[in-house]
Amino acid sequence: MINKYRWWEYVLIYSGIALFLTFILAPFVEAFVVSLRPLDALFSIPYQFFTDEMSFDAYFTMWSSVPLLFRYMVNSFFISTAVTVLALLAIIPASYAFSRFEFRFKNSILAAFLAINMVSGAVLIIPLYKVMQQLGVLNTYFAMIAPGVAFVIPTGIWLLRSYLIKIPKELEEAALVDGAGRIYTLIRVIIPVALPGIMVVAIATFIAAYAQQFIFALTFNSTNELNPLPVGLFQFFGRENVVWNELLAASLVGILPVLILYVFLQKHIVSGLTAGAVKE
Repeated sequence: MINKYRWWEYVLIYSGIALFLTFILAPFVEAFVVSLRPLDALFSIPYQFFTDEMSFDAYFTMWSSVPLLFRYMVNSFFISTAVTVLALLAIIPASYAFSRFEFRFKNSILAAFLAINMVSGAVLIIPLYKVMQQLGVLNTYFAMIAPGVAFVIPTGIWLLRSYLIKIPKELEEAALVDGAGRIYTLIRVIIPVALPGIMVVAIATFIAAYAQQFIFALTFNSTNELNPLPVGLFQFFGRENVVWNELLAASLVGILPVLILYVFLQKHIVSGLTAGAVKE
């Protein structure tokens, strides 16, 4: 039986957690407070964290400052969803192949995937622009979705492959003995068992796609109606000043879809990350 922690160990543990949460949550708290303050009070000296003039006005005026703000949020959600769905169509069969089959250059390809993860999208932005231009897909959703799919697939394969390796091969061998094909086995046997792991990969892919839209949209799209939220937030930057309270209010509202998605699917995320951790 594992002994309980001593009192000073509890103090160290909870102090560490509190310090970690402080660094994580402090920027969001500051952003929320700034969004409540009037613009002319943001740079007052001495700086006051709370003032008597705080209100939620910025959360109402931001819609008139940027009329297409809601459209930008819908675009971001649509692009992230499309990237996630298309990426999973490649990630699931590829992860299954890397977890079950032996073939030449398997380890080299996996190592190449890791190398791709270390390459920023900004490095390839010029050749990607040339490709999109040759294909004639600039100023379309495709120009923003396709690069996003390409950059999230390697990470997704690594994540899901490690989960599929833990699934007993006897499950699919029994299906193959009964006459099932590989594709049928993957769809009807492996995917239902691997659903928690797939859920984790899907959420991680969605968040990554939501976060990386700026550079692709700014480069490959000049149609204002197709812009995602990160590019739309640029409209709060004026020539002489920045509407910081409305900018941060829109930013906080913009991350709500990801936050709500994470809260509702938290149980699946935890089960997916811990499943297979104990070997029976």
